[in-house]
Amino acid sequence: MTMIAEHMSCIKQSASSVVSARATELKQQGKDIISLSAGEPDFPTPQHVQLAGIRAIVEGKTKYPPIPGILPLREAICRKLKRENDMDYTPDRVIVSAGAKQVIFNALAVTLDPGDEVIIPAPYFGCYVEETALCKGVPVVVETTQEEGFRLSPERLEAAITPKTKWLILNNPNNPSGAVLGLDALKALAEVLRRHPQVWVLSDDIYEHLIFDGKVFHSILDVAPDLKDRTLVVNGFSKTFCMTGWRLGYGAGPQVLIKNMTKYQSQSTSGACQVSQWAGVAALDGDMGFAVRQRAIFQERRDLVVKRIQAIPGLKAETPEGAFYVYVSCADLIGKTTPDGEVLSSDPEVATYLLNEGVAMVPGAAFGLSPFFRVSFAVDTKTLEEACRRIGAACAKLT
Repeated sequence: MTMIAEHMSCIKQSASSVVSARATELKQQGKDIISLSAGEPDFPTPQHVQLAGIRAIVEGKTKYPPIPGILPLREAICRKLKRENDMDYTPDRVIVSAGAKQVIFNALAVTLDPGDEVIIPAPYFGCYVEETALCKGVPVVVETTQEEGFRLSPERLEAAITPKTKWLILNNPNNPSGAVLGLDALKALAEVLRRHPQVWVLSDDIYEHLIFDGKVFHSILDVAPDLKDRTLVVNGFSKTFCMTGWRLGYGAGPQVLIKNMTKYQSQSTSGACQVSQWAGVAALDGDMGFAVRQRAIFQERRDLVVKRIQAIPGLKAETPEGAFYVYVSCADLIGKTTPDGEVLSSDPEVATYLLNEGVAMVPGAAFGLSPFFRVSFAVDTKTLEEACRRIGAACAKLT
């Protein structure tokens, strides 16, 4: 008899963390590995944010914080949502947690009863499926296609909804595909949601400041403010502010939902690190010029990677409109043979082969849509150029 709960046998560890750990292990063994697996900006936290964190430590702001977050940060979040997104929220409708992932988990934990369904468009960020399962819900994965730009269609959404559906998760821009839902796409989805009042929307906007080619971010609430009473807006500081290690995210939604998420958090992690929260105030209220500069650099990197990947026989890549990933189709590599005589039968096997050739990436199976692999371009240009060269050379060896 094991002490570990039976449901844990169905839960997978974060794929990007597994690949990153394997890349680190190989590096420690002396192997030359370029890791393009992590969803983490390579830029430092902006200096004014760093200094705010240091100042909080010096001023002794290191005690237990309020469970839903310090009031100055929740007020800053409300100002941000009004200023940037034209959304009106009050601090009692905001919760701060140790990263956006915890906000999502809290929401699912307090709303899902066994058997409740959560619609998750694929490709998806892996935690959506695993956290739904941990909360005894049923993940309903709805596949998109490369031809559709990896965007959820209203027809597919309508077909997936049942009386048991409780949530639709929208990640816009999307990890791993970089797909962006514009106004027309969001309007079409909103029309479906209006016909199903039992379905809530979890709008994961973590990449909102990483949209390219001059395009503008839009939320589901831009086109459907009438859905506000059943929408949870999720965001955080990791991507825009390069604060992955500060562990800080937030959610804004109906008061009854936030109240219960706060109750749940009080019995799990308690409040997020107070030092990080004061840094978060400075981030939201400070100058955003750095974000504009970072976005321009990411766009240059995106263009480089897409151009190089598209030139490699056997690989196909659409140009992502947001985030910092390229979702690469490796369908034409399936069935090919490596120099060691192994036949590649899946994208995990393709990813393993490329890892052995010196580049670590996460296979599409981890994101619910195969056969693909995700290339993160959150590394410097020189490294990206060498990684693309290695990928091309590895593909050329296949027969």
